[in-house]
Amino acid sequence: MIDKRRKIVIIGAGHVGSHCGYSLLSQGDVNEIIFIDIDEAKAAAQAGDISDAGCFMPHPAKVRVGDYKDCKDADIVVLAAGVPRKPGQTRLDTMYDSINVMKEIINPLRNSGFEGILICISNPADVIANYMRVHTGWSKNKVFSTGTSLDTARLKRVLHEELDADARSIQCYSMGEHGDSSMIPYSHVTIGGKPLLELMKEKPDTYGKLDLERVLYRTRMIGMDIINGKGSTEFGIGTVLADMVKAVLNDERRIMPVSALLEGEYGQRDLYIGVPAVIGKNGIEEIIELHLTQEEYKLFEVSCEVVRKHNELAEKI
Repeated sequence: MIDKRRKIVIIGAGHVGSHCGYSLLSQGDVNEIIFIDIDEAKAAAQAGDISDAGCFMPHPAKVRVGDYKDCKDADIVVLAAGVPRKPGQTRLDTMYDSINVMKEIINPLRNSGFEGILICISNPADVIANYMRVHTGWSKNKVFSTGTSLDTARLKRVLHEELDADARSIQCYSMGEHGDSSMIPYSHVTIGGKPLLELMKEKPDTYGKLDLERVLYRTRMIGMDIINGKGSTEFGIGTVLADMVKAVLNDERRIMPVSALLEGEYGQRDLYIGVPAVIGKNGIEEIIELHLTQEEYKLFEVSCEVVRKHNELAEKI
């Protein structure tokens, strides 16, 4: 895939899709970005606006509007179509409308001859990734969602603000649903390579004052805070997507938290959920199974059950 022309198709040219396109252009890892949207005029306008920005980027790329025929030789298709969350809505509240949008996309995408990697962003992300794999019949490693990557970025921001530690020195993961049942395996959070839980014991006057429940709550609620403030989230997820695309195109084999299909890992089966995974040219190269504490396993199982229930409901729509 590294030697191909690095063609990315984005289905959905709204806030999220357009910022994915802009982030891809600014990172300079792709040569062609194509938007598909039922509102062709809007898609063309987004492509034109992003093309204008490209004049100031170090790496030029062609940005245009297209159709499903463009998917045939695409390296990656980004699924960003759907219904945006409204203030007060959870991601799961958008499921009914989002599934109906997916029904309009599945056949044209499947019949396009596309053989690359499908990265799902549309919410509810875990449910949509599962639905798309089931109804396309594509390989599990080639269909996945950004999952808890954005949640993990938000977790790093919260820890940075609470501890005054550089986010780049923090290693952590948010896991489970990309939503309100997500969990944090604190047993695997490190600051500069040292376990956070050890630091909390060793330095009670600083690290020891950290309220872990508050950190989890803030991590879960940041997305809603942004939606309440301006009506949508876009910059964070756009950058997450561009980073993930880079990992695939450059075969980085980088460990990232994504929504991947579990087949026995963490004691779960037939379920897309946020876990650390190795991302490379084949998509999901390997799932990393962390050794969680008993309490962390329970929290993870609760999140899995929330997603599993909604997978079942999605099939009835």
